[in-house]
Amino acid sequence: MPADHLHLLDRHSGVPLYQQLYELLRRRILSREWRAGHMLPTEAQLMEQYGVSRATVRQALDTLATEGLIYRQRGRGTFVAHPTVQQGLVRIVSFTEDMRQRGFEPKTRVLNTGIIAASADLAKVLDIEPGAEVARIERLRLADGEPMSIEVSFLVHALCPGVLQYDYARRPLRQTLEQEYGLRITRATQAIRAINAPDDIAKRLTVAPGDALIFIERISLSQYNIPVEFLRIYHRGDRYVLYNELRG
Repeated sequence: MPADHLHLLDRHSGVPLYQQLYELLRRRILSREWRAGHMLPTEAQLMEQYGVSRATVRQALDTLATEGLIYRQRGRGTFVAHPTVQQGLVRIVSFTEDMRQRGFEPKTRVLNTGIIAASADLAKVLDIEPGAEVARIERLRLADGEPMSIEVSFLVHALCPGVLQYDYARRPLRQTLEQEYGLRITRATQAIRAINAPDDIAKRLTVAPGDALIFIERISLSQYNIPVEFLRIYHRGDRYVLYNELRG
């Protein structure tokens, strides 16, 4: 950052210097002049470049960190954070659609698939008999090449026989259900809670074992009001934000 940025801080303004510095740094991040992973200048460099105190620099950086725009690594420095992904709770949105709406390039890796016999608990949520065939599909979801979540789908196989023959790294599951089986997901119920990442999930999501995850269990129903899919989603807690709009 060249020294001519000094004049961008207005010392005669009623706006505190830390707020002005925060706005300048924030603008460079949101404009993607500084991209995710970029290392910011040190506190000493910012003090010299902007002619401000260490307290002013730290207040500006603390505000950016609180917003999740930067993160600090002890002994290394301060870096631009990867943007979090917000997901609304008012409509059913596929991962592919969600990522594209937010400017990310979605990608899917199929981890494993198979036919299993429904356990008593699984049979209950899918309204089928225990032991009935269920198609299981486990997928890793990525945004701009970075692991974001793991989805494990359990589908009533009698409603979509042969569903495992399709390549879900290239073809969305919901699209296949609608186009090949006439099953349109129109309603879902879900439970959301925080969990600590099990070792196997942590490894696939490239987070530390025990890190916070957002765990969702969702039952999806077709236009005939029949359960089609039971879905377990493991979202990275550091990258996903779930939000909802409430009205009084």
